[in-house]
Amino acid sequence: MGVRQWVRDVLTEVYERRLARELEDAQVPRHVGVIVDGNRRWARAIGLDDPNDGHRRGADRIAGFLGWCDEAGVEVVTLFLLSTDNLSRPEPELVPLLRIIEGVAEDLAAADRRWQLRAVGALELLPAETVAVLKQAEEATRDRPGATVNLAVGYGGRREIADAVRSLLAEHAERGTTLDELVGVLDVEHIAEHLYTRGQPDPDLVIRTSGEQRLSGFLLWQTAHSEFHFTDVYWPDFRRVDFLRALRAYAARHRRFGC
Repeated sequence: MGVRQWVRDVLTEVYERRLARELEDAQVPRHVGVIVDGNRRWARAIGLDDPNDGHRRGADRIAGFLGWCDEAGVEVVTLFLLSTDNLSRPEPELVPLLRIIEGVAEDLAAADRRWQLRAVGALELLPAETVAVLKQAEEATRDRPGATVNLAVGYGGRREIADAVRSLLAEHAERGTTLDELVGVLDVEHIAEHLYTRGQPDPDLVIRTSGEQRLSGFLLWQTAHSEFHFTDVYWPDFRRVDFLRALRAYAARHRRFGC
């Protein structure tokens, strides 16, 4: 390690400690959503030919990030790992990415982990082996005491809303509710009860890495009142100090919810 890098690391550590002290009495988001973006660009930026090397580095970052969330008191984390749009990627890129995501699920479900995992997305669009790994991770972590961690795989916000409406209609058809009766009582809460994240608080804070400032279909329904934090840092380089900055930005905002 060079002298400049050593000095930079020391200064970052001092700054990180100061941020942590500032946040000791700050309001903490119950639910944090993260769009883990920039893995491929990170790989290109450091001269790697295989974009999956970026995805692997990004995968290695996840458990540490969840540990930071635990330290902060976050109760629910949703990680946007693979969108429905990503499923159209060429097979030589998609298949290794699916294997990496399966490895993430297996790692987070290990016996020494505390998190409760949930797979959220259109699982019917995924290969059977990927679904099996995600479901096994859910089952293995069902009764664990830690935070809930949603793995958004094969996820699309518009599709989630369509699936929720479809589920709602099917439920009422089974009850014998007529269409006129359903139209007379239908409210937003009825749809919310059929979302992939039903029973969970909506995200208070959404973080997107890599400099992009859009949701890309992430939790379109649930983020109606969320705060957003965009950072230029690629996900593989996302540090605890970057997370603390996001929490500081969140704590500084006055959430009025339209009032």
